[in-house]
Amino acid sequence: MNPLDAILRPKSIAVVGTSRRAGSIGREILHQLIEFDFNGKLFPVNPKAEFIHSIKAFPTVLSIPDPVDLAIIVVPRGEVLGVVDDCGKKGVKGLVVITAGFSESGEEGKRFEAELGDRVERYGMRMIGPNCMGVINTEPTVRMDATFAPTLPLAGRIAFMSQSGALGVAILNIAGQLDIGFSHFVSLGNKTDVSGNDLLQYWEDDAQTDLILMYLESFGNAQQFMQICRRISKRKPLLVVKSGRTEAGARAATSHTGTLATRQGLDIATDALMDQCGVIRVNTVEQLFDLALAFSKNPLPRGNRLGILTNAGGPAIMATDAAIANGLSMASFTERTRRELRRLLPPEASIQNPVDMTPQSDRSKYDACARILLEDDGMDMLLVVFVPPMMISAMDIILGLEELRHRYRKPVVAVMMAPEEFFTQLNRDHPNHLALYIFPESAVNALAALDRYRVWRERPVGELQRFEVRRGAAEELIQEVHQQGRAQLSVEESLRLIGYYGIRVAESTTVANLEELERVAEGLRYPVVLKAVAPELVHKMEAGAVGIDLRDARELLAAAEKMTQSVARYRGQAAGAAENLGFLVQEYVRGGREIIVGMTQDPTYGSLVMFGLGGIYVETVKDVVFRVPPLTDLEAQEMIRHIRGFRLLEGVRGEAPVDLQALAGILARFSQLVEELPELAEIEINPLLVFPDARDFRAVDARVRLCQTQEMTSGRR
Repeated sequence: MNPLDAILRPKSIAVVGTSRRAGSIGREILHQLIEFDFNGKLFPVNPKAEFIHSIKAFPTVLSIPDPVDLAIIVVPRGEVLGVVDDCGKKGVKGLVVITAGFSESGEEGKRFEAELGDRVERYGMRMIGPNCMGVINTEPTVRMDATFAPTLPLAGRIAFMSQSGALGVAILNIAGQLDIGFSHFVSLGNKTDVSGNDLLQYWEDDAQTDLILMYLESFGNAQQFMQICRRISKRKPLLVVKSGRTEAGARAATSHTGTLATRQGLDIATDALMDQCGVIRVNTVEQLFDLALAFSKNPLPRGNRLGILTNAGGPAIMATDAAIANGLSMASFTERTRRELRRLLPPEASIQNPVDMTPQSDRSKYDACARILLEDDGMDMLLVVFVPPMMISAMDIILGLEELRHRYRKPVVAVMMAPEEFFTQLNRDHPNHLALYIFPESAVNALAALDRYRVWRERPVGELQRFEVRRGAAEELIQEVHQQGRAQLSVEESLRLIGYYGIRVAESTTVANLEELERVAEGLRYPVVLKAVAPELVHKMEAGAVGIDLRDARELLAAAEKMTQSVARYRGQAAGAAENLGFLVQEYVRGGREIIVGMTQDPTYGSLVMFGLGGIYVETVKDVVFRVPPLTDLEAQEMIRHIRGFRLLEGVRGEAPVDLQALAGILARFSQLVEELPELAEIEINPLLVFPDARDFRAVDARVRLCQTQEMTSGRR
């Protein structure tokens, strides 16, 4: 027995707080359980009524003579804890607390909710809520609608979880109109006990569930969510609407990585998490249902080649544009297919893809042409567009397609530009029909999502690499910086840190001031690069704090003098001031392509690793990609291929490609560094110069910031 069976597959339910008053939530929930024909015992609980809904009522849960699996609690907030105590003493194993007024209402509500959670744990119960709208299970052996939604659910094979009760009511209404059925529906509420991760694990092996939909406002344990979804998504599709934005950026970011990750409007952490674990994210509930229709009524395609069959040119052109924009390919039909189409269709029809049959085409033409296209091995999915003329029945067209889609193992969806009355009649007379859309773009987006999921299912998992590194030396360096009361590592220290993890760095020498630079200048090996070093010099180019390709001691010292003046102006100091200004002298690394590798902390997700084109234009071009560590070898390779500038790394106009395998290895090493050194708040290598020969790779600049105490507690998963 799964502990959640007491909530989702109960054999007996007590509705605590039910009432005789029509319209009250307690009475509506009891009414829904009866109306949906719950296959178990029902016990209304109300101390002031002997019978409710013609069923014997009981004054308390403890007075019920039979065992109770689930208690639905709909009493005022002040009475909830007492009811929970009664349920615990009775041996009830599952609770659904509909009552609101807890953490969502303020500090007092938070205290009530904390006590509620403690008592549920003390009695060994599991609880949905508080502040939720209930749960549904349409399984024939259960048939439980324990909600106050006005629409009875349709049975299906989709499990749905929602953090919003109000949205849950709307979703049930819309699902009925779209002919979408559920296996389970759960309104999570405040997630005091049962979380979204708990439900995902429950549905992972649920034989009644083939597809999982989620409306999420927040994550509890994002890392666990990622691990669970990676597992489930190889077997069952997961579609998510994630509302809200991360609160990263509450502190001032000191690196390009932090700035890019926290830029307003970029929900980067969520996108990275979803991409890595195979979850298909959509932006709206409308898109969620568009995809749910396609996934619940179609097999996965064998490829991305789309065929379009239409009786109107305009919608077909729109569908074609949407297909190309979504990465689908327009199928090329065989000569046999074109020959059969030409035999069937009038001369003015187009037998290319899209196939335009002209407005006079009736069911027989649609049936025959759709069959010919579905039998073409060069087409993986079919989109049928029908704009109803006066003389042809839209219902006939759909019924013909309905017969065909069960005969061929290819996705078939249709765009039906018909009045609302048609859809109402179709849902009533022919439930479980094929996926229908009003607009061509919606249909194509759904088919593209089917193909993206196919690619994910077929993709290997990848391996998590572990390298021999000098972790102990890195930890000693961090401890030393902490003991000095610093959070920011110097450039030399930052380069040394990443060098401990096997990332090649440019040879460097640090001097404390101009006088020390003069003493060592004659002994250096030229050419060199000179960089001014000071705590506030984060963006050195802007301060004029970098000198390149210096050929001898004279050029080096002249550059240092000029740099001193420039930094003084940047600091707003008097001319010639050089207080606390040190210098870093590095070997001059010629050529190479500049990339950036970085990490920043997100308050919800923890570490985010960034990769992209580097150098001085990184924040202007913003050609970067984020992922949540740890990175597998395949994820590291995909990060590299995901940026728009990947062609530059492959080599253009005769350039040799950089060593991409070695570059992926650096990302894997960097991921290991991030995972093993939790004291890091931000780290950035920019630029890392990469070449066709991995032995030439060099990190020439880096910065590292350590976590403060509060960041260590709140910024980690």
